[in-house]
Amino acid sequence: MTTFSIKAKDIKRDWWLIDADGEILGRLASQIAMRLRGKHKPVFTPHLDTGDYIVVINAEKIKVSGKKNTDKIYYRHSGYPGGIKATPFKKMLAEKPTRIIEMAVKNMLPKGPLGRVMYSKLKVYTGINHPHQSQQPQLLKIEK
Repeated sequence: MTTFSIKAKDIKRDWWLIDADGEILGRLASQIAMRLRGKHKPVFTPHLDTGDYIVVINAEKIKVSGKKNTDKIYYRHSGYPGGIKATPFKKMLAEKPTRIIEMAVKNMLPKGPLGRVMYSKLKVYTGINHPHQSQQPQLLKIEK
């Protein structure tokens, strides 16, 4: 018996449209990461990028469970002593709602060059308008 491994030239990528209105952040991000990686396909190969393109709309209407709405804090560091910055979830949602979904998905993808290629196929937008109409993305319903 031989193990089937797909070639890079034979990979077929689809475009999916996800409406984040009322979705829970973690559940949505895990489904997006799975699709970006290609784990939903029978031809999944760990060392190749077999994933699809994902377009997320209505990023500003994302929800979180529990008290994360008030307690969740995003940290970043400048690299200098005392250079840590903290941004609460509510402020991040008001200023950069697309960044919330992007950060959640990016942390669920593999680290390294392959993960960065997978991450580049994620497109997140506020509102319902997006510039990917010509790719004809199919609507994807996330199971709750």
